[in-house]
Amino acid sequence: MNKKKEDKKLTKDQATKKIQSLKKDLFNIRFKKINGQIENPAQYNLIKKSIARLYSNIRNSK
Repeated sequence: MNKKKEDKKLTKDQATKKIQSLKKDLFNIRFKKINGQIENPAQYNLIKKSIARLYSNIRNSK
């Protein structure tokens, strides 16, 4: 819940940078998931939801 409030306060540039870093994390988690090295498989879905939330905030802040 706290992250949602923090994400709404970000500017477009900050949100774009955060999306790029989350996409890198998602890429790494995808490989760990395939190799069976991931400790928390639910983290994959949480990152995807965070990216979608940031895209929505960017679109709605026009």
